[in-house]
Amino acid sequence: MGLFSLFKGKKPEAPEELAPDAFPDSRLLRGESTRMTFETEAERERQRQIARDTAKKIDAIEQAMVEDIFNDEPAWGSDRKRKPPGAQSELATTQLLADEELPMPVEAASAPVLDEIAILYANGEHVIAEHMLREHLNDDRALWWMLFDLYLVTGQQDAFDSLAIDYASRFETSPPTWAPLPPLDAPGKPGAGVAPTESFAGTLDASIAPQLERLQQAAPGSPALRLEFFRIQSVTPEGCELLLGALQRLRKQQRELTLAGAPEFADLLRGGVDVGNREVSPHVWLLLLELLLLMNREKEFEETAMDYCITYEVSPPSFEAAAHVATAAPARTAPPSDRYLLPASIEGQPNELLDALDVYASQYDPAVLDCSRLARIDYLAATALINRLRPLAAGRAIEMRDVNHLVAALLKLLGAGEVAKIFPHKY
Repeated sequence: MGLFSLFKGKKPEAPEELAPDAFPDSRLLRGESTRMTFETEAERERQRQIARDTAKKIDAIEQAMVEDIFNDEPAWGSDRKRKPPGAQSELATTQLLADEELPMPVEAASAPVLDEIAILYANGEHVIAEHMLREHLNDDRALWWMLFDLYLVTGQQDAFDSLAIDYASRFETSPPTWAPLPPLDAPGKPGAGVAPTESFAGTLDASIAPQLERLQQAAPGSPALRLEFFRIQSVTPEGCELLLGALQRLRKQQRELTLAGAPEFADLLRGGVDVGNREVSPHVWLLLLELLLLMNREKEFEETAMDYCITYEVSPPSFEAAAHVATAAPARTAPPSDRYLLPASIEGQPNELLDALDVYASQYDPAVLDCSRLARIDYLAATALINRLRPLAAGRAIEMRDVNHLVAALLKLLGAGEVAKIFPHKY
């Protein structure tokens, strides 16, 4: 980083207890000299202007994304029509906040192809499924979403990024971002089990300490932990410091995490910081950087780190990709509840898993199956799962949330919609 090679000299007057282990390889955290010294005041002002210009670009991108969200597509089975440009609707906010079951309707011509691809993928024919998806890409977004998910599962980031450019050009909308699922053949894949959930709401302040303590105590015996941020409306420096420390500890312990509403929470934090304004607590900046790191948003992390270092005249934190984190869309209409985390892959006759689901469903209503880590389920296992869920659905609601679109297509084909509400993850 050529720019930051200019930063040297005296030790900054940083606030105490800034979570010293927050970011590896940071000179700030090792207590080394970090105050910036520019050769001229003009050079210093030039760097500040670069940061302000970067912030303006980010604001413009965020505004475009907001406009896309409010003009979103309908869901499968939904009677809601797409709002024409310039039209107003009293239900705009309600539509934005509501959960959506299943993706939008597929074109009649695409339905047979989509079903065939779903079966091929379920049977492990990834290469053939990818070839068919690329061959049949059209104005049906469901096919694009399936191909995005295939690239995520198989770890093909370059192909994903290339497809994202084509997607943004064709549909004139913000492209999906890379957030890889656990590879099907990865060692130590996350197992199944009840994932403790903590939902943060209102003002993030010192009162969250008991919630964070519960998460830390539950972590050793749980396959994953779920943290929900989408109900947070404001933050305090104390709350940011507590949450920052908890996230750092969980990341260093390599705990499996599912973060719901993390992008929205990051936007909230970003709106509360300004380049050059030292009246804002550094913990707000550091929590924002930690979220960007956990979401694997390296470019945004680097840009925000530059703004942070210019504001406090310190060297920037360094990026280290998190390997055990999944993100999930906000489930705004669903009450906070411990979910049952499904494993990365399900094959054959998963009797042990199905028996565990029986026990879980007897204790929770609704019974929420967390599919954020589920990369693939084969045809036989999907049939067995649906047959086991059918009698359970007679006495309680069953939801399958954050399903990837390849799995969702197979479940729809096999009639899972008759026994459970299916919520694919959103692009």
